[in-house]
Amino acid sequence: MVGSSQVLARAECAAGAVVLRRRGEILELMVNGAFAMDTTDVSTEVLLATEGLQQHSRPKWVLVGGLGLGFTTRALLADPRVGHVDVVELAEPLVHWSRSGLVRELSGIEGERCTMHSGDIARVLGGEGPAGPWDLILLDVDNGPDFLVHAPNARLYAADQLELTASRLSEGGLLGIWSSHLAPSLLANLRSIDPDVRESRHTVDRDGRTLEYAIYWARKPARVRDLVAGSAWR
Repeated sequence: MVGSSQVLARAECAAGAVVLRRRGEILELMVNGAFAMDTTDVSTEVLLATEGLQQHSRPKWVLVGGLGLGFTTRALLADPRVGHVDVVELAEPLVHWSRSGLVRELSGIEGERCTMHSGDIARVLGGEGPAGPWDLILLDVDNGPDFLVHAPNARLYAADQLELTASRLSEGGLLGIWSSHLAPSLLANLRSIDPDVRESRHTVDRDGRTLEYAIYWARKPARVRDLVAGSAWR
């Protein structure tokens, strides 16, 4: 990227140092010293929402792991079928900056149909915080299982955790996981839950490079339904 950048905000939290900076018209997010995302091309962040919405006939309740710069959540809220979105973000400063209207990209997301939660998505999926089930669970908490922003998130992609995550879906619910790369190990772990798991590939041109991103889609199988015993059901 060309040009100098202006740091708009910086804060320390459980996820490490969180930095928002502006380079021309481009907004950049750094977490724990690693590049998380920017606004150069947000097409796949939007596709995480729109592909999920296309595959579910009644996406009333949605859980999003990772606020990022808000593009996935905004795309969900643009669909009138979505009744409520729970957004769980580990980097607490991002939630604060969104609520305070620090930058236009993050402003005005929370409201009657959207609640932001500062916390660990793995704990929420384990039963802490907002209660499911959800019709859609969309995870975009890293650059994918092989390029982690927050090292403890590796557990989210393990087979046992994926099975637990699937158990938090409603009947016929759909799980989507965003990755900045093709992730065959994640595909294999999801296939053990849903044999019909789908890998949706997307080519993106960034800074003169052609990259292949992926979104992984899996349905809740019948054999994981007992894992949700004791959770609150709408």
